[in-house]
Amino acid sequence: MPLVSEIKDSFLHLLFPHSCAGCGTDNLENKNILCLHCVATLPETHFERFADNPIERKFYGRIPVHAATAQYYFSRDSVLQHLVHQLKYKSNKELGYQLGRLMGASLKQSGRFNADALIPLPLFAAREKKRGYNQANILCEGIAEELQLPILKDMIIRPDHTETQTHKGRIERWKNIEGKFRLIDPGPISGKHLLLVDDVVTTGATLESCGSELLKAGNLILSLACLCYADK
Repeated sequence: MPLVSEIKDSFLHLLFPHSCAGCGTDNLENKNILCLHCVATLPETHFERFADNPIERKFYGRIPVHAATAQYYFSRDSVLQHLVHQLKYKSNKELGYQLGRLMGASLKQSGRFNADALIPLPLFAAREKKRGYNQANILCEGIAEELQLPILKDMIIRPDHTETQTHKGRIERWKNIEGKFRLIDPGPISGKHLLLVDDVVTTGATLESCGSELLKAGNLILSLACLCYADK
């Protein structure tokens, strides 16, 4: 049976070849889009293991956060920047699922993120329609596979368009995003522990604005998990 399975996998690979999104090798498992070498060399932060880590300190005095983390350090012209670009702009959802599973495995092992549900940080509706998906939701699907948690996509929305945050400082980012989220139905999330998920955290302004709106539900525990930490 193992031989039959190997022949089948080889045949399928000939018909539908796929290669690693990081280095281009075709030596990877069918379910994955990143090879083991690329996964092993991604710059992990290990923030999920420790309280008072740099992501948690970022939100001190801003919003009450139970636990917060980012899986990897982000730097320009790196493999990780290439991967994030594929996830956000090249419709590489399979990559997002695998990165989400890696996030979920780390969160599970840490024992600090015992949430009741996942909340993907919402995109402006027109932007999501143009892109065809929300990358935070793709990450959530991977995380949910590891943590066995529901994803609540319609609890909070982003009804207004905002300018890109890329070239803005902390104050400009906050002014740009302040009040741009709206809680739809506080009932289902009141009293819950929610894990808010996004792809990249820099100043934290977007997560702060969204988190502040979620906390209006009352009696809510809020944790944060991001794929990357871009520290200017």
